[in-house]
Amino acid sequence: MEYYSSHINKLIEQLSHLPGIGAKSAQRLAFHIMNMPKDQVQQLTGAITDARTNVQYCKCCYTLTDKEMCPICSNPKRDHSTIMVVENTRDLAAYEKTGKFDGVYHVLHGAISPMLGIGPDDIKLKELIQRLQGDVKEVIIATNSSLEGETTAMYISKLIKPTGIKVSRIASGVPVGGDLEYIDEVTLLRALEGRVEL
Repeated sequence: MEYYSSHINKLIEQLSHLPGIGAKSAQRLAFHIMNMPKDQVQQLTGAITDARTNVQYCKCCYTLTDKEMCPICSNPKRDHSTIMVVENTRDLAAYEKTGKFDGVYHVLHGAISPMLGIGPDDIKLKELIQRLQGDVKEVIIATNSSLEGETTAMYISKLIKPTGIKVSRIASGVPVGGDLEYIDEVTLLRALEGRVEL
């Protein structure tokens, strides 16, 4: 039995396709949109349409941008000889917020996952290898510490090592504020192996 008009049901259905939005959240958002002033709704729909129309991949690092090259790749002050490889644009943003990395990035848009049928050709690996033809001294692999992220890191490492370019992996281990007794053995081992001198 349908409780709402077909227009509201259609809006709820479309919103529920968004990641992390279940039926109840979609319903809440739909009613919020229905109560918004019409000009705000037009601004929202206009922003979605404009972003979808104008945002593209950076021709160098493949992050999302509205220009041919993103602000990071087009910045001459960045160290273009150091490339940090990340899984998605959100990871790039997380590293940028630290303000401590002055190199450039390469966004894979995924990770190798045989279980999901995602192979090396399904992510931006060929593009990364092409970038290594330039003056690159180090590739920092900053994929997630998941099975897929580790698989991707190993694959990239095996591809790059023969070129003589330095390959490093971000350290992973105990989070700040983490209680050691609740942390799994693999994380503790990585923390131990990635220790630094004080």
